[in-house]
Amino acid sequence: MNWESLLSLKRHGDKNKRLRKEQDETRLGFEVDFDRIIFSSAFRSLQDKTQVIPLSKTDFVHTRLTHSLEVSVVGRSLGRSVGKKVLEKHPYLSEIHGYRFNDFGAIVAAAALSHDIGNPPFGHSGEKAIGEYFKSGNGEIYKDQLGGKEYQDLIDFEGNANGFRILTETRQGISGGLRLSYATLGAFMKYPKESLPKRPTQQISDKKFGFFQSEKQLFIDVANELGLKQTRQGDHVSFARHPLTFLVEAADDICYTIIDFEDGINLGLIQEEFALEYLIKLVKDSINTKKYHELSTTEDRLGYLRALSISTLIQDATRVFLENETAILNGDFHCSLLEKSAYKAQVEDIINLSVEKIYQSDEVIQKEIVGYKILNQLLDTFCGAVIRAIQNRTTNYDNLVMNLIPKKYLVLDQGVYKGLMAVAQFIAGLTDGNALLIYNKISAKVV
Repeated sequence: MNWESLLSLKRHGDKNKRLRKEQDETRLGFEVDFDRIIFSSAFRSLQDKTQVIPLSKTDFVHTRLTHSLEVSVVGRSLGRSVGKKVLEKHPYLSEIHGYRFNDFGAIVAAAALSHDIGNPPFGHSGEKAIGEYFKSGNGEIYKDQLGGKEYQDLIDFEGNANGFRILTETRQGISGGLRLSYATLGAFMKYPKESLPKRPTQQISDKKFGFFQSEKQLFIDVANELGLKQTRQGDHVSFARHPLTFLVEAADDICYTIIDFEDGINLGLIQEEFALEYLIKLVKDSINTKKYHELSTTEDRLGYLRALSISTLIQDATRVFLENETAILNGDFHCSLLEKSAYKAQVEDIINLSVEKIYQSDEVIQKEIVGYKILNQLLDTFCGAVIRAIQNRTTNYDNLVMNLIPKKYLVLDQGVYKGLMAVAQFIAGLTDGNALLIYNKISAKVV
């Protein structure tokens, strides 16, 4: 893979090549990507979607929106740090093509901003709830009406693939979704493969999948334009990651490691003294002990350690990327950047404590159970109505509940797979609060 192709400014529908040296420096194409994402309705919905604590009304707790903004900020710093060194190593990119180190930052920032845009309500349990409805719930009845990969798309419903669909989906009057640059779409592609075969290797890019069958051809077009290395031939499509995807992933890893931990402290799930000790171990080589001890409140101490921890991990992730740039460009680097971090042990200690004290806390588990029940009922109601509509046998109740589905998700003339995928996308697009509201409506509860 080569950087010139990987930094493509092409957008869906372009007939002519977009050249970096012809870009308007006051508003670069990669910066337009960021703007389009942040003004999208799908991004706004993240303000009422769970990051860790479902349906939490606590001011301390991060939502998917605040998390995405923070990941974007960290991603921009990572991209700029890496971009500066890459341009020094490959001067032709700037001298001939006009690329600047800020371009790398803008691409990673935009991809990081959108990295959770396809996630359902109620956190990762929302993905599992949708998948299990089709795998072992009432949705299993649709299996015989679907192809193997189509059914796999549903039973392993994946927020990353749904995000690619949101960013690129063509519908009446709108071609190519948000029409982001292919460089940004490439950096967004965390798992550049289809739903089958399911994790046939231990490579991190094979852990999940990155596109549904409905977006397969567009995915291939983007990958080919960027010159991504194809890793499978024949019926099963997969590619090596875009190099900047590793930076998007690192930004996410850094933020959820540190910020989720911070939420746990603020919520009282982790004792302050115990928690701060873990962060101090991470930044022991750079902490200003005198300054730290002058801080008198938990908020100030935590804020100082958070900033120092994030800065430390950004510098280290940059180092790992640059040391492995050749392997990454060759498609031969198969783990996350933090997996090779000098601070791997400290990060793992923090994550293990977060799993024990936060992710498996009674509050999280109880609210995830509620989320399962809500999403199962929504899927049962809307999938049944849509499939009966496709088969021209709707009931009066079906007609009533379909009024609750926005028109763009009512796909009744393109078969069972696309009809079910549209319902799943509709439900995945709901906020936690809206999912609860619609659940109460169809359950005849007073709201």
